[in-house]
Amino acid sequence: MTRRRFAVQRNQMASVTIANNPDVRFLGRMLGDVIRAYGGEALFKRIEYIRQTSVDRARGIAGADRTDSGLERLSLDDTLEFVRGFMLFSMLANLAEDRQGVSADKGADVASTLAHLKKDGIDHAAVIRLLEHALVVPVLTAHPTEVRRKSMIDHKNRIAELMALKDLGLKETEDGDLIDDAILRQIALLWQTRVLRREKLGVVDEVETALSYLRDVFLRVLPALYSRWDRALGSRTPSFLKPGSWIGGDRDGNPFVDADSMRTALARAAETVLGHYLSQVHALGAELSISTENSDVDPGVLALAEASHDPGRSRQDEPYRRALSGIYARLCATHVKLTGKAPPRPATIEGEPYAEPGELREELAVVARALAETGGGALSSGGALGRLIRSVETFGFHLATLDMRQNSAVHERVVGELLARAGVCDDYAGLDEDARVALLRRELQSPRLLTSPYADYSEETASELAIVREAASAHARYGRQCITHYIVSMAQSVSDLLEVHVMLKEAGLYTPGEPPQAQVMAIPLFETIADLEGAPAIMEAYFALPEIDAIAKARGHQEVMIGYSDSNKDGGYLTSTWQLSRGSTALAPVFEKAGVRMQLFHGRGGSVGRGGGSSYSAILAQPPGTVQGRIRITEQGEVIAAKYGTRESAMTNLEAVASATLLASLEPAKLAPKDATRFHAAMDQLSDAAFRAYRGLVYETEGFTTFFRQMTPIAEIAGLKIGSRPASRKKSDAIEDLRAIPWVFSWAQARVMLPGWYGVGAALEAFEDKGLLREMAAGWPLFQATLDNMEQVLAKSDMRIAEHYAALVEDEGLRDSIFGRIRDGWQATHDGLLQVTRQTRLLEKHPTLDASIRLRLPYIEPLNLLQIELMKRHRAGEDDPRVGDGILLSINAVATALRNSG
Repeated sequence: MTRRRFAVQRNQMASVTIANNPDVRFLGRMLGDVIRAYGGEALFKRIEYIRQTSVDRARGIAGADRTDSGLERLSLDDTLEFVRGFMLFSMLANLAEDRQGVSADKGADVASTLAHLKKDGIDHAAVIRLLEHALVVPVLTAHPTEVRRKSMIDHKNRIAELMALKDLGLKETEDGDLIDDAILRQIALLWQTRVLRREKLGVVDEVETALSYLRDVFLRVLPALYSRWDRALGSRTPSFLKPGSWIGGDRDGNPFVDADSMRTALARAAETVLGHYLSQVHALGAELSISTENSDVDPGVLALAEASHDPGRSRQDEPYRRALSGIYARLCATHVKLTGKAPPRPATIEGEPYAEPGELREELAVVARALAETGGGALSSGGALGRLIRSVETFGFHLATLDMRQNSAVHERVVGELLARAGVCDDYAGLDEDARVALLRRELQSPRLLTSPYADYSEETASELAIVREAASAHARYGRQCITHYIVSMAQSVSDLLEVHVMLKEAGLYTPGEPPQAQVMAIPLFETIADLEGAPAIMEAYFALPEIDAIAKARGHQEVMIGYSDSNKDGGYLTSTWQLSRGSTALAPVFEKAGVRMQLFHGRGGSVGRGGGSSYSAILAQPPGTVQGRIRITEQGEVIAAKYGTRESAMTNLEAVASATLLASLEPAKLAPKDATRFHAAMDQLSDAAFRAYRGLVYETEGFTTFFRQMTPIAEIAGLKIGSRPASRKKSDAIEDLRAIPWVFSWAQARVMLPGWYGVGAALEAFEDKGLLREMAAGWPLFQATLDNMEQVLAKSDMRIAEHYAALVEDEGLRDSIFGRIRDGWQATHDGLLQVTRQTRLLEKHPTLDASIRLRLPYIEPLNLLQIELMKRHRAGEDDPRVGDGILLSINAVATALRNSG
């Protein structure tokens, strides 16, 4: 389809709210053209009528509330088309906003950060010293919050690429297509692409999705960022920022992750990164045509050339090409060794595989040094060769470090079975903590294994043993950097960590001795409010064990993971935020006393109710002394596509995380000690009040679980097939057993967004010194970020629409009682926030974000109303498959419009 065939027909698809964003208007007009062309004039007019009446209501135009919305006249087929249209507009609006930098943090680049630090008396040398032991890792996970199919995201990203060409003033693509025609074609493809998944995602699907981001974005963006940072620092930056992944190693609550899926994940990652290296070396070989007839050549390059045994007569006077032929041949052999497959373009000569990535880096460095030493450095190691060397340093042969994760309850059962089968202890579960620790320490000191090839083990134990053995095989194959972390979910004791060491010992990944050695670090994940409060005592007892002290000191650091999602579901937004900060602060002296550097791993989600919001602001809000140049952060679901879907967004977000880490590690403390004391005391009081209000509603109100399950589309969300993990940890309807993702997702769909604010209103209302709260909002980064994130949630919520969802609750008394408390709590939170921040309306001080949200609200309301009507029909027993599809499409569309709803 071309714009000449379907001449631009003016419509109003995007002429609302953000009049100063030409991309929204341009893409909206094109979408309107596509709907008219493929759906017909009648469909276009129906959609346009609904859109316009919704916009009029949002603008407060007189009489708009009395106007027929047009929703009732939609047939089921029209409903599906309408929902798709509004979903696609939201997707295109998101794209336009990302291009305008709506969500970008100001000053969040390394050059600006260095200038800022310089004003504080911190020079580049101090930054380099920090970076020499720094580690910043965005960890990709498969948490199921991305509702869009990868095909939809790919079309959107292609539109972004085409819009970037328009920015350059180009009219045609390199293939000769008119850019506007090409954009229209992508939107037409979006319109005709199936939105819903028909099959549930498997682990291998999740692995391939993650690999697409690592291959297409990270492999290209990180070397480019390092080049930028080298220029800003005036010297070579240590390779401190690297990607990580949970996909294929995270078994907590996911029975589909096993040794086979982990093997597949690692093999595919190796295949991806080696394929990248091969293409880069091949391109370098074509470029470096330097002849000995015109240039002196370094002996090191000549040695590599001779060692290649490249017989090509036309290259005999081109030692760089011959050297690179040898490197290419060795890479091909490495590819076969590690993946069991021949590379797409096999070498024409033989080569020995590299034993480890350092060998490849050194041979590339020989070539780079030779280029730098001739011609006054005109061919120095920048450019493609420099980026390739940086890639090898950053990605190795494993691409992204894979974490293992499992629940502590599983470890307890597995170790108990191993001990019983070995005749060591018949009832490990019956031992108290001291007895468990003593027994596990004895086992860790013994060279004897617990497992026997003649013993029979349960399916669970056999699976867990296969996992750690596969990790040992991966170390031998890809190097130790491929797996370095083993995360223990629901860690509540020292024995929970020692159990992991016992399991690792069975695979040779923990070796007794003086000192003992652990090739994989056991990491506690503290998730609930009680766990966070108990974390310092657990880590102090853990470090007090001589063998652990020796291992931690040899490694130089120990990681602790803190969970945002479950702590929020357990205690509410404010209490979770504060306990995470307090827990981090309390851990710092424990690590200092132990003489071990602390590394925190922040388990954040996309929504505010799961720790979402700006990573830049979140890192800056960390307590002083808790970052120290080392931080890992989960990136999951829709956040991955939003942050890393394009080169530009990835550059922006990765640099923001790096910049924030530098500032949080080196910048002087912003709070004076006396202010910190006052603010912390106030936060304790606020947290206690918010905790009581939240727990009182969610866990202490009779019938709340029924209310939640009837009001929200929690049951319908399961049909989205957006991940391989079950929605609940156990077969139970209890809120405690529900995973945090569907909990947050459901409240977002119903426009309540309760996990992101409930309880805060009661706390603000009860706090008498409002002047102190204003001081905190003005001068304390943690409180600022807490309020900013909550304000965004309040702006996206809508109690008027939520009341329609509440009408789905069958018991009128239960409905009125609980929803009344929610509505009153929302109003108290809204009023308290405005009072503390000195605003007359939400987002008054954030006009760009305000405009962004106002743009999408008229598109979300009709989707919500249609979703409610379809849920009524579905729950009444209507079995037309279009009803079910309509519900799932509406869930998809609302999530797309809200952006960070999962």
